[in-house]
Amino acid sequence: MHTTPIQIRFNDVDQMGHVNNAVIMEYLDLGKDAFFSAHGLPPTKGDFTVVIAHYDVDFRQQIRYHDTIQVETAIEKMGNKSLTMVQRIVNVDTGEACVECRTVMAGYRRSTSRSEVIPDEVRRWLRDPEV
Repeated sequence: MHTTPIQIRFNDVDQMGHVNNAVIMEYLDLGKDAFFSAHGLPPTKGDFTVVIAHYDVDFRQQIRYHDTIQVETAIEKMGNKSLTMVQRIVNVDTGEACVECRTVMAGYRRSTSRSEVIPDEVRRWLRDPEV
């Protein structure tokens, strides 16, 4: 499980006094970026990447301006051409999950603009960041 601390900005909060749901999706993206970078697959590196094919998000609790939160990110399963990532935004003070998300991501080759089998080297990187 990879953990990314999130700093809530004043403009993240809407008129209802909680973090806007669209901003929450940005927090999840920050968690994905940090996870992939830590595992050797930063979004701008090389010809192979993964792209989002599907989101499934449950908003469990409100996130407020002064909450201390973090995004927890892990790979749930890896198929031939896709992987499923699980994420939670957790209130650090209470330990409660505010948001839970599953994301299906497809292997993608930039040079051909086509879906692609996830290379073995990338599979190793995603399993063990020390490889």
